Amino acid sequence: MNHSVSVGTYPERGVWPQLRRVWRVAGVVLYLLWGFVLAFFLGAFWSPYRPVILKAKQRWCRRFLRILGVELTVTGSRVETPVFLVSNHVSWLDIPVIASQRHLYFLSKAEVGAWPLIGMLARAMGTLFIKRGSGESVRVAQEIAGRLKRGHTVLVFPEGTTTDGTGLRRFFPQLFDAPLLAQVPVQPLAIRYLDSMGAADQSLAFIGDDEFHHHMWSILLRRKIRVRLHFCEPLDGEGMNRKALCSLAYERLEGQLKVQR
Repeated sequence: MNHSVSVGTYPERGVWPQLRRVWRVAGVVLYLLWGFVLAFFLGAFWSPYRPVILKAKQRWCRRFLRILGVELTVTGSRVETPVFLVSNHVSWLDIPVIASQRHLYFLSKAEVGAWPLIGMLARAMGTLFIKRGSGESVRVAQEIAGRLKRGHTVLVFPEGTTTDGTGLRRFFPQLFDAPLLAQVPVQPLAIRYLDSMGAADQSLAFIGDDEFHHHMWSILLRRKIRVRLHFCEPLDGEGMNRKALCSLAYERLEGQLKVQR
């Protein structure tokens, strides 16, 4: 499966890029405000698990990507049944990119839930939260398993942080108890941001001490942003423990990222 949603990829200079950025800033601000209003009213009347919420979230993400000038190429085959998705993590942009492709819930760090407006939006969309280093992984794995058993799909970033997109950091295996408890497959996702030559565009990574508003500002100056998202073959964890399943998912995802270089 290949399709495009729809970038020089590096920030451009001159009058027209600046005008385009002003136009996009206005569009992004207005669209984010619309998202907050939509989340507030939908959250007031419907559970985040209702199909109407999931459809609205997916539609909102697709339009947001269009406003940003994202050209998305998707390969591989999605598992349409409930699945535990694991992905490498490069940028905050990973979230709308992935959410534009299927109905799912994310696991996020607890700090996001406390962010003004963004936290409200995340909670309204049914996001799960984990406090890093607090020993909450057992509880969170059980909560994820509960969602999976109820027929939902959940995505986690098992590296626990972002990278420049050229490789993987080690995975934390604790959350891989969830698909084993729920008896659902694991499907790795490989996401890569590309420059005009098709190589990894490390300038789009949101890492270290990067400030969100600076990163967003640089994105708004680009004519378009090229992203490749690959759905790897699903993994059956039957007969495995969480460490073995985690290791297999890591190998599958690492191999795909090497292929994409």
